[in-house]
Amino acid sequence: MHFVQMWVVPDEPGVTPGYEQLEIDDELLTGGLVPVASGMDRHADAAAIRIRNRYAALYAARLQPGQSVQLPEAPYLHLFVPRGAVTLEGSGALGTADAVRFTATGGQRVTATEPAEILVWEMHATVAG
Repeated sequence: MHFVQMWVVPDEPGVTPGYEQLEIDDELLTGGLVPVASGMDRHADAAAIRIRNRYAALYAARLQPGQSVQLPEAPYLHLFVPRGAVTLEGSGALGTADAVRFTATGGQRVTATEPAEILVWEMHATVAG
């Protein structure tokens, strides 16, 4: 087991930090992108953990060799590979611990070349400090 810690800044000041966890193994076994944490209205009825940023969502996928998912289209994306190997359409191979940041793009396919897990942040705004 390994842990990946990721942070997203709340879109409101003065939010009290919190912690939640969510068991999603059965959903991840299907191979699609599963919302894990989201503040977006479109995920309000999903099993995802609610976060305090209405412009961001975190997805996860567990892929077997040959399986692929299409990345969402968004102003900002962050793709992280915590385990395995994938190819990113138009860019090439990515392995364990590789990451890619996208601006004003999306829609590329990520295909597993060996059993893999991916995490994808979809963000529709930046937070000015």
